[in-house]
Amino acid sequence: MNIFQIAEKQANILPEKYRMMTVKELEDRAREIKNNLGDKLFIPGHHYQKDEVIQFADATGDSLKLAQLSQENTEAEYIVFCGVHFMAETADILTAQRQKVLLPDMRAGCSMADMADIRQTERAWTKLQDMFGDTMIPLTYVNSTAAIKAFVGRHGGATVTSSNAEKMVSWAFEQMPRVVFLPDQHLGRNTAYNLGIGLEEMAVWNPIKDQLEYEGALEDIKVILWKGHCSVHENFTVENVKEVRDQHPEMKIIVHPECRREVVELSDMAGSTNYIIDAIERSEPGSAWAIGTEMNLVKRIINQHRDKKIISLNPHMCPCLTMNRIDLPHLVWCLETIGLGESQNLIRVEEQTAAYAKLALDRMLERP
Repeated sequence: MNIFQIAEKQANILPEKYRMMTVKELEDRAREIKNNLGDKLFIPGHHYQKDEVIQFADATGDSLKLAQLSQENTEAEYIVFCGVHFMAETADILTAQRQKVLLPDMRAGCSMADMADIRQTERAWTKLQDMFGDTMIPLTYVNSTAAIKAFVGRHGGATVTSSNAEKMVSWAFEQMPRVVFLPDQHLGRNTAYNLGIGLEEMAVWNPIKDQLEYEGALEDIKVILWKGHCSVHENFTVENVKEVRDQHPEMKIIVHPECRREVVELSDMAGSTNYIIDAIERSEPGSAWAIGTEMNLVKRIINQHRDKKIISLNPHMCPCLTMNRIDLPHLVWCLETIGLGESQNLIRVEEQTAAYAKLALDRMLERP
């Protein structure tokens, strides 16, 4: 049963009683269960989660950091991962077999990760090998499924994060003359460009049309970008940048590298979620910022830095919809099932897939 079938099966099974409980009742129950389970429970919460969920997180961070913290927490028997499906998969890959990783709502997926299906990827690799032979190495953003991480691991590649992408792309070019970058074309393009690779040396693989999009000689291609994107970050536009420049000329614009190339180029700064958080924290009181990343995080940064003027780069931006499927009722329901011995929404990555995926992760983590 794949994730889509699981999600369809479980999409509407949240018991009605949790929908009827007040916020106070839910919060009181969550605290009670946390106290009862003590060190047996660990709740990692991704930066993009709602505040109603984040308040119960034992640690906050990006997906890889939270998976690594889950791995380090050897006392925890239950890891209730407040993020999306691929993040819980990574936690399951890194943690011990005896530990159980749970996702409060199985519908919490990632549109970017879903844009690189394993069957599409294997088919694309065969066609690309016909074009380029054994001159390629695959890299995948950690925002990808365990199956894609395993594919990359089998073919000598590694995972990357938005923080270490430049280092990992440089490493990949030490192995092979060409890099296939999955699943986010924007992070791949921005990273390669920062390393001095021209846009004319980058091609795009379209998995829907099952073809390479490129005008020029194949031998000139150095980077093959998978045609995927983050549905949140792609909504920041050049028009948004121009509007901020016109209306708030004093503001610095800082964006995530999952944004389009033209948006990153027009911004003052670009970097990972942690890079953005750190930049705002280090900035002087009274400084002004327009932030191009997920809205839940932007709102949290605004609330934490009342001494600064901060807005979203796109005032009409919505939070990540799939991430927001994890809410307080689902969290409490998941916690209560632990007490009943049911372990609702267990995430288990098949052993061979986990082994190859961990190989891809380890190749990244071994880089100094």
